[in-house]
Amino acid sequence: MQPTRVTDLIRLDHIWFRSQFAALQSARDDPGSLTSLWATLSARLEVHAAAEETLFYPRLLKDDSDSVDDTKDAIRDHNEIRDAIRDAEGHPVSDDAWWKAVNATEHANTEHMDEEEKGPLIEFDDAASSGEQEELASAFSAFETEHAGARGISIEDKDPEGYIEANS
Repeated sequence: MQPTRVTDLIRLDHIWFRSQFAALQSARDDPGSLTSLWATLSARLEVHAAAEETLFYPRLLKDDSDSVDDTKDAIRDHNEIRDAIRDAEGHPVSDDAWWKAVNATEHANTEHMDEEEKGPLIEFDDAASSGEQEELASAFSAFETEHAGARGISIEDKDPEGYIEANS
């Protein structure tokens, strides 16, 4: 059964991300598995960030007047994750520089998820009606399906100030 709250979908993605970073560590000596795991994980990180930026954070800004700082932080975090993914793509899978970039991605993503789970997700749970949650969950799920594999999304960094201005 599909979760009816967007915050639950986001939390489920977070659980999946944590499991996939652990799977990378388990496959440390298997470059073929690392290549496949990383391709799937990095694309889904991109899609998740794009879904949050397209759907979740604009709605949070409308529903919670105190969310500007959290949203700026989230956009900066997404940029840091994107930058680390791009860095990893510039190195052969499993070499030291690749692992350094993957570890930087994991660190940035873990920090982002922890902040989001302690702030914006709880704030949205408090501010959004069940109808808003359900509507946004449906749109979020459809977005992730439509853009699976990072199809048709921008993976470019965003200016946090410009993002707030455009979405407030």
